[in-house]
Amino acid sequence: MTGYKSILTCLCDADTAPSTLGLALLVARSHGAHVEALHVKLDPATAVPLVGEGMSGAMVEEMLGVAEQQATERADGIRKLFEQICARQEVALAGKPPAEPAATAHWREEIGHEEEIIAEAGRLSDMVVIARPSPDRDIPSIMSLNAALLESGRPLMLAPPRLPASVGRHVAIFWNGSVEAARAVAAAMPFLVKAQAVTILSAREEDANTPGELADYLAWHGVAATERAFAAGGTGGGQVAQMLLDEAVTRGADLIVMGAYTHSRLRQLILGGVTRQILHGANLPVLLCH
Repeated sequence: MTGYKSILTCLCDADTAPSTLGLALLVARSHGAHVEALHVKLDPATAVPLVGEGMSGAMVEEMLGVAEQQATERADGIRKLFEQICARQEVALAGKPPAEPAATAHWREEIGHEEEIIAEAGRLSDMVVIARPSPDRDIPSIMSLNAALLESGRPLMLAPPRLPASVGRHVAIFWNGSVEAARAVAAAMPFLVKAQAVTILSAREEDANTPGELADYLAWHGVAATERAFAAGGTGGGQVAQMLLDEAVTRGADLIVMGAYTHSRLRQLILGGVTRQILHGANLPVLLCH
């Protein structure tokens, strides 16, 4: 990938929208990219619970009206946040490419199932940015993560709860020699070639491709990387994840690059222990590929 020029970010709710959009705009300003801010409104007909036979048509219409009004108010509130954040970061609003490369943004509102629309829209972007999942988030947010990671075919960046001051100055690669990790490195190349520092962190003693071999590969792209390997024999996935996260923070990384390993080929995402722990515990942006 030569660079990021089209970034899709999903603004699902008012709580996570500022950090999610803020991160997408940080990337856009660094790479001269366009951000499409997507908000998906539920179809009122699917948002209202199933009703019993005793409910009158008037009552059903009233429920649908309330659901539609709530969805509209929610979308309007998030759109105002979008406009305020773009103005604060001095990012122009545009629906078409500018004459000169520059960071731009555009609001996009759809009605339907969020996960389906994210998957389809993501296929025509260079990267998808969504909020990091947390244990108290609702099921639809997890389904959207599944769709972005497994069905868009694009790299996914998870935004932490708080907007970082920078992204991509010091990149930490969590390397295990897997296909997923290799794809993540390739997807992150626009960050890697611009980074001030790149650190390869590995928690496996034997890999098909060692951290040193990855460093040699990156050198051909003009990327000078340092290595740090852990002896993780017998260590559980949660402990390995914490070791990697702690080391990334200690070294001052502002972006984590890693493969998303799963235990299932089904549409539902059944994450490996390390991947799951990092997704829920990282306070840094995480770039993932499956």
